[in-house]
Amino acid sequence: MTLLPIFLKLDNRRCLLVGAGSVALDKIGSLLKTGIELRVVAPEARPEIKALAAEGKLELILRPFELADLDGNFVVITATNAPHVNRAVYQGALERNIPCNSVDDIPNCDFYFGSVVTRGDLQIAISTAGQSPAFAQRLRREIDEQLPQDLGPWLADLGQLRRDVLTTHPRGEQRRLLLHELAQRQICDAPTCSTRQIAQLPVGADENSPAQAQRSPGTGRLNSVRPVEAEPKTNLDSAAQVSLVGAGPGNPDLLTVKALRRIQSADLILHDDLVPQSILDLASPTAEILNVGKRCGVKTITQDQINALMIHHARNGQSVVRLKSGDPLLFGRAAEELAALADESIPIEIVPGVSAAFAAAAALGRSLTDRACASSVVFSTGHHAQSHNHAPLPELQDATRVVYMPGRDLTLLAREWLEQGLPPDFPCAVISHAAQSDQQVLHTTLAALGNLKTTQAPSLLIAGWAVRHEVEPQQSQETAEFAAASLS
Repeated sequence: MTLLPIFLKLDNRRCLLVGAGSVALDKIGSLLKTGIELRVVAPEARPEIKALAAEGKLELILRPFELADLDGNFVVITATNAPHVNRAVYQGALERNIPCNSVDDIPNCDFYFGSVVTRGDLQIAISTAGQSPAFAQRLRREIDEQLPQDLGPWLADLGQLRRDVLTTHPRGEQRRLLLHELAQRQICDAPTCSTRQIAQLPVGADENSPAQAQRSPGTGRLNSVRPVEAEPKTNLDSAAQVSLVGAGPGNPDLLTVKALRRIQSADLILHDDLVPQSILDLASPTAEILNVGKRCGVKTITQDQINALMIHHARNGQSVVRLKSGDPLLFGRAAEELAALADESIPIEIVPGVSAAFAAAAALGRSLTDRACASSVVFSTGHHAQSHNHAPLPELQDATRVVYMPGRDLTLLAREWLEQGLPPDFPCAVISHAAQSDQQVLHTTLAALGNLKTTQAPSLLIAGWAVRHEVEPQQSQETAEFAAASLS
């Protein structure tokens, strides 16, 4: 079956609905939103439909359907549980060249209602040609969960900008490219909003003007990205913004909806080394992507240069995303970057991400807290995990310890914790590439932690009674021997 998806203007047009039961009530809800003049014909009606008629929102005629009811209507819908009535309505509409839909009655339909996701004037309709409305509803729910809630107001702003461009720019390739460019950008209410400035720029304006300098001519791509000195504050575009975004543990399915939106709309993405290509591939083809991370302590760019890049490109009106693995506020030098941007009065937003700690706990299938044995969680890095906890023994064992970047050799860390008084059988687990396809989980005890085989970075260590796991008898023997040697 070949269908043409179309969107009809129904405002002030007449529609006949035959039937006034539960199915008809569902249709009435969507029909009245269109501004249609609705007449409902049925021998009986639900109280809700009678109430709508009393409020003047529709006309209700309580009697059986008659063929004359079809005359003068733009569309006809039948929602009855009587097949002979549906057939009579459809045949009558067919003779009068009026499109007709019979709910859940495919042979008596000229068109189908789609399952619709709405954001203001944006509508996404899904049809299965009547094969499975339930499946269409499922897809609608999934799409609805992914679409940002503020698309409606954004689209209204975009529509006004489009009308401005159509009024001030002559028809041609330049105008077409400009309209596509506007559809990729954020829009704010400020008069100095860079997107509004682009739309208002006269034809033939100097390409080196502030509104044009942010893009390479004719390509929509950023000019070459390189470390630069920050410009004077007097040049600041008040609409500029940097988004500090958490990429999560590396699985694109674990990105937040807002993180995905920011990645897709970014002009420039400055990402850590641990952000995988599968997430970077979500960026716009026109975005400039730059790796500013370090691996195994080796830096490719200094923190000051990263700060300068963010400030420079934000001032040029570009959407800058500083993309960090996990959550951006855990062990990612976010404090330094936030301070640098604040010093330059650059507006910034923070988009939280799923921390590797939570992905690792999910990989273990364990809670980080447990009413019976773990009432707190301590986060640290491998560099600071040693010699930084001198709490009394009950508190030592009551906390679940999460160590980011624990390093390849865990012997020293294990010895420090044993000397602090943690028991040799204290449960430990090392999780590598949490939530990714090559995820690896290794269970052990504190005494045997130093003997653990090296796991592939990035990895994370979780220790505590809340993550206890049965170990092999041989490992228990290793636990006792290692503890004795460590404390001797």
